[in-house]
Amino acid sequence: MMRTGARQYVVARPLYSEDSFNEKHNKVYRHRKTMLDHVRQYFSCDAKRAKNAALSLLPVIGWMKIYKVKEWLLSDVVSGISTGLVAVLQGLAYCLLASLPPWYGLFAAFFPVVIYFFLGTSRHISVGPFPVLCLMIGSVVTRLVPDEGPAANITGFEGLTRDEQRVLVASSITFLAGIMQLAMGLLQVGFVVMYLSDTLVSGFTTAAAIHILVSQLKFVLGLQVPGISGPLSLIYTLEIIFNQITSSNVCDVVISLIIMVVVFIVKELNDRFKSKLPVPIPIEVIMTVIACGVSYAFDFKTRYGIEVVGQIPKGYEPPVAPNLHIFQETAVEAFPMAIVGFAVAFSVAKVYSIKHDYTIDGNQELIAFGVSNIFGASFKAFAASTALSRSAVQESTGGKTQVAGLLSAIIVMIVTLAVGFLLEPLPKSVLGAVVIINLKGMLMQFGEIPYLWRRDKPDCVVWVVTCIAAILLGLDLGLGVGLGVELISVVLRVQFPRCSLLANIRGTDIYKDRKDYTSIYEPEGVKIFRMPSPIFFANMDFFRNKLVEALGFNPLRVLKKRNKALNRIKKLLKKGDLQWTATGFLNTTNGYVKEPEDDSGTEELEQPVDYRELPARIDWNARLPANIVVPPVDVHSLVLDFAAVSFLDITALKGLKTLLKELIRVEVEVYIVACDQYILEKLHSCCFFDDEVQPSMFFLTLHDAMLHILEKHPEATGKRSTDDKVKDANQENIKYRTVPRSLLTHL
Repeated sequence: MMRTGARQYVVARPLYSEDSFNEKHNKVYRHRKTMLDHVRQYFSCDAKRAKNAALSLLPVIGWMKIYKVKEWLLSDVVSGISTGLVAVLQGLAYCLLASLPPWYGLFAAFFPVVIYFFLGTSRHISVGPFPVLCLMIGSVVTRLVPDEGPAANITGFEGLTRDEQRVLVASSITFLAGIMQLAMGLLQVGFVVMYLSDTLVSGFTTAAAIHILVSQLKFVLGLQVPGISGPLSLIYTLEIIFNQITSSNVCDVVISLIIMVVVFIVKELNDRFKSKLPVPIPIEVIMTVIACGVSYAFDFKTRYGIEVVGQIPKGYEPPVAPNLHIFQETAVEAFPMAIVGFAVAFSVAKVYSIKHDYTIDGNQELIAFGVSNIFGASFKAFAASTALSRSAVQESTGGKTQVAGLLSAIIVMIVTLAVGFLLEPLPKSVLGAVVIINLKGMLMQFGEIPYLWRRDKPDCVVWVVTCIAAILLGLDLGLGVGLGVELISVVLRVQFPRCSLLANIRGTDIYKDRKDYTSIYEPEGVKIFRMPSPIFFANMDFFRNKLVEALGFNPLRVLKKRNKALNRIKKLLKKGDLQWTATGFLNTTNGYVKEPEDDSGTEELEQPVDYRELPARIDWNARLPANIVVPPVDVHSLVLDFAAVSFLDITALKGLKTLLKELIRVEVEVYIVACDQYILEKLHSCCFFDDEVQPSMFFLTLHDAMLHILEKHPEATGKRSTDDKVKDANQENIKYRTVPRSLLTHL
């Protein structure tokens, strides 16, 4: 009931334990599906399921039915032409990263796009070459077919030129990565990409940007630098570049600087005035056309000795089968390529799907990229994903659907079939400069380090370690190291959570960390302990140690001490050295009572305290006879807040039961509150309860348990608090229970 005129509410209800609540409120029986039920459902088929499966495998049917020709077609045409021009340039440029002849980049900008048009769920990403993937492919290509020395001993290399061998390696590893993506999609394991956090991807792509920058220096400077792969390859490449720096081609350097300066300035203008420009100025395309014309007019290749793209064959090459021997040599590298390519594309697609209010399917995206890479590799294309800059062009120029992507593929096809010869005099230094200037966004991610350090230091460590490992060890090993560090950070956060002792906020039914507030109330002899994480084999000891630290005593040690003391008292009573009187134990000897040797076993000392042979129970916090000393226990009730405990494994169940028994045997009442229903069911099914550990210790809420404790131990209300006066609960915002008013006045 809401109180009128105030933001207060009053609830009158009985005090509930879990048992009493279940007795009063009937639960709905729900049939739990078994693994066999899920398997049957997965493989069952009817007309509706077949229709949905067809629509999910061909998303193009879904969005083509709602395609608004009059409103969307013109935007898609403009976007497709703009994106196609950028795709041509990036295809040529990024192909250099893969250590392949430039025109094969046009294949990668065509075949995967056509397949994704039919199978992809994103309407805005531009599929094609991605610089990080190209670099990963290039490291494998240069490992198997180095610039200097013989190629690896692989069946199928006989009679092929060096370029043909490299193309075979690139297409084979792309085919293998596509198979992996397709298999993951069919097995519905698209969730694996969730293990690549934004922090890890940011650090990884930043390291990739460093690798890309260094790999393009040889084109920008006009040097002959052999491709190097493996750990520390970046250091060795820089060493070679600095040793040859005096041999740089001045013409290449000047062309690269001009291209980079002009492209950088115009891109900044595009960003600043994007709201006023109908489409971004395609400055890379413009500068490429100018550079081609100038290079052709002044014959840069002959006059200045610069390296140009060279002859671009017309048309497409016949399909080839992948090399199985290369599969064996590159399986380790293919898996991170499959994961990285999908992760980047899916993250970009997710951004645009949220912005334009439609859904994407991770598993279907895996299938789409898997089939795209398999189909593209058959025609000598290399692995495709999405480039952030190209997708931004497709979306910002008004692209509404993948019709824009299909039109961009048509532009690439026109260049491949008809006008490719016009790009033959294009200097490779221009392509290198374009690649470097497009790294700005990834290199700017270094600015995330101070932000992460201030906000979340473990995430910052993941970023830095991933970046450094990928720079020094290579992208494949660096990704593995980063993933390992990320998982370790997650495990450590769960294994060592921030436990706390809670206290009641005066006049409310709210409980917060006692260190954070001043106006709190703590009943005497009551401890409220909160563990904000699952409890499992890795953190069970941590949970126990933190709880013992919060209690101020070790229950097992106290129990052993009490049993030892009890055995000694029983022996002294039998010998007549002690007698029981109305006022307590009386020492009948005048001198010091020698402590007898205790021959009790460890298991016996851990049993419940047995008072059967004694005339009365012993007050362990009082002065004991015969110089017996037992650690005092000033806690009579312990409340464990399990609101944040999502699961318990078998190790935790055993450890928790042992701990509860130890506490109960030293006369500490234990209450567990806000326990998840799944955990309660698991406790019952695992025979957790017995004569000592009973279901009655579980309470619905923390406040229910506290009111029960105060009702059972009214003397606990005398505990001092941070306020001098105890306010009446009627004047505060509190949920009332049907318990004596004298108890409520303390909370």
